[in-house]
Amino acid sequence: MPAAIVGETPSLSTFLKSLKSTDVESSIDLFISLLKRRQIKNSRPCALATAQLLLRVVAATRIRDVQQLIDRISEVGRRLVAAQPREMAVGNIVRRILGVVREVAEEDERDGSLGSGRVSGAASPDPSEARRPFLTKTFSGMSPLGQSVTVPHDFHPRVKTPMIEYTSPPGFDASAEREVKRPVLPSSASYAGLPPVSSLLSLLEDPLARSPIPTPPPGSSPRIQPMGKITESKEKIDVKAEVIDGIKELLDELEVVDNQIAENALDHIHSNEIILTHTSSQTVQKFLMTAARKRKFTVVHAEAYPNNHDETHATIVNGGKKGTGDEEEVDERWKPLTSMGITVILIPDTAVFALMSRINKVILAPHSVLANGSLLAAAGASTIALAAKSHRVPVVVLSGVYKLSPIYPFDTHELIEYGDPGKVVSYEEGEFMDKVDVINPLYDWVDADCVDLYITNLGGCAPSFLYRIVADHYRTEDIDLGGKGSS
Repeated sequence: MPAAIVGETPSLSTFLKSLKSTDVESSIDLFISLLKRRQIKNSRPCALATAQLLLRVVAATRIRDVQQLIDRISEVGRRLVAAQPREMAVGNIVRRILGVVREVAEEDERDGSLGSGRVSGAASPDPSEARRPFLTKTFSGMSPLGQSVTVPHDFHPRVKTPMIEYTSPPGFDASAEREVKRPVLPSSASYAGLPPVSSLLSLLEDPLARSPIPTPPPGSSPRIQPMGKITESKEKIDVKAEVIDGIKELLDELEVVDNQIAENALDHIHSNEIILTHTSSQTVQKFLMTAARKRKFTVVHAEAYPNNHDETHATIVNGGKKGTGDEEEVDERWKPLTSMGITVILIPDTAVFALMSRINKVILAPHSVLANGSLLAAAGASTIALAAKSHRVPVVVLSGVYKLSPIYPFDTHELIEYGDPGKVVSYEEGEFMDKVDVINPLYDWVDADCVDLYITNLGGCAPSFLYRIVADHYRTEDIDLGGKGSS
């Protein structure tokens, strides 16, 4: 049974507090129940709760091998996704953390293979491996190098050059010269303890060639290392500690994602523009406030009736933060746009098409972004996007990477969540309710053709480029959390 939260309404803050005092299994059951009852909803709260829960899971798991940790995270992730499949941020965070584990495992395996060093056996090394590179020049009889260079017995010149005949100078005794000429030694030998002579041209042509005799460090006697010993060693990394650090970096990314998106505001919002936005979004408000510090423009705000109109009205009046009576507790990011000199016009959703000819740009905040560039947003977003496409108005979508899901919308009807129909038609209208079927979709699906630009915490990109971001952030084996690839 999940631990009961006494004295407070169950929410994200109460769940995060309970993580410090309850065991892991109780925390998992509690989060599942909160997801099912929709007491934790929307992308950001679900992403934060999932990351904090999996951080606790990883810290409490005794790891014998990396595969055990992957199986444990996958098992918890399947339970969370099954509790609320339409909150795609939950599955996105699970996949991101699984990717962190796999990266740490691959790095550990790579360091282990490098740390094993190069082990040389007791047998003598291959002569072909120790032989110096062949000289690429042939020397004529008149060259002094032809008499003193150590040349391998199986030397075959690569370039054939004609031999030059010459006449010996007066007094030159060729027989005496043949008597004092040094014998030809193997390539691994040297004269008077000196290393074998090599050509500078050969070193330039094959710079990776190894010398058969290692060069000793200065001040030490030349000793050859015994065969069969490891030449390098590297410590094995702590997998659990590295994974925990990766999850903490992911939590830091969730904290600063709005600031990173808002850094692009001045590049896309210009003076005297009329901006149309929809529903209440902290990301959009932060984006508009950053531009409002240096630009003057007008915002037309659609109220998103009947599911989000209360939050939209609160955003326009007091910035979205419910009044606490203490002005010092109000964060700057929650200040209303009107306090910064921006004109905000609230309109019903039915007036969007009539006003679209006056709009310069549409800014939307998605609930989740799919791999093909389409998105799920609050009900009414599809109407706005289609009206903007009809009037050739650019549509800009602000979304953190954590909202980007590797799932493709094969069946868009399965992605739509429906809410309380009593918000559309009151239950007091009993006779009318008996004659019709009333539905209240919470989200709309918007096709990728209706979106002109995505602005993420990594920068701006076209909808057709999102597949590259998906490939960079998610592993193929983790896309299907319920499949065999995840284990």
